Amino acid sequence: MKTTLEVKGMTCGHCQSSVKGALEGLAGVQNAEVDLATGKVDVSYDESQVTLTDMREAVEEQGYDVA
Repeated sequence: MKTTLEVKGMTCGHCQSSVKGALEGLAGVQNAEVDLATGKVDVSYDESQVTLTDMREAVEEQGYDVA
């Protein structure tokens, strides 16, 4: 399954790495592609292992807002 999250507050490469790492650290997330310029994160995941809420919370724990 694929989804796109809109993440607010990312300003640099470290932000990009934090969001990517937080998402890819979740069981069931296969890949997270972060576009720093647009604030969009394309996530490929297994919906039987991880939910959108899990992903949202993982990003928010890094200090970013998910729209």
